[in-house]
Amino acid sequence: MGTADDRMLIESAVPTFDAMIAEHAVVYADRATTFEAARNLDFLTVRTPLLTAAFWVRDLPSRLSGGAAPDPPELVLSEGIGLRGWLLLGEREGQEIAFGAVGKFWRPAIVWRDVPREEFAGFSEPGWGKMAANFSVQSYGNDATLLSYQCRTVTTDLASRRRFLRYWRLVRPLARHVLRATLRTIQLNAEAAAVRPPEPEGE
Repeated sequence: MGTADDRMLIESAVPTFDAMIAEHAVVYADRATTFEAARNLDFLTVRTPLLTAAFWVRDLPSRLSGGAAPDPPELVLSEGIGLRGWLLLGEREGQEIAFGAVGKFWRPAIVWRDVPREEFAGFSEPGWGKMAANFSVQSYGNDATLLSYQCRTVTTDLASRRRFLRYWRLVRPLARHVLRATLRTIQLNAEAAAVRPPEPEGE
């Protein structure tokens, strides 16, 4: 049986959850290169037609009310994300980097709550949800890395749980699409950065 020290950062941040989703990708790059590609990902570079449409619809209530904030120039995980409610939860060098947020994710216009990192795991004020996510890597054979992306969400009271689970049934397919698109972007970045031996010369 594992000990508390064996737990992943995401498990320490959100030990139990109302919803969890995870995706994996085999990256043909070494583990260090893959991990650096994950921690230095600019989330704004993750783009598909479905994501562009979904984010536009998601932001529509804020745009109509005039409350939409301008898009930041970049969102890099290793630099602390820089979005209201989101924070870097921790990093194990070369293994895992975790981040999270407190908010009311089920509302048409999401309400965010800034919580200090040291209070995140124990935060339990009724009416909120906590989301924790991570990128983790492990060696996969001699020449590849298994890259994983996991998200966990837990709510702080029964009423919020009901609201969140109704919302989750609707958005789960989109969430899976986001995870897969994100992994694909990291994979392409890592494989482009990987040092490959020169091709053998023809005879």
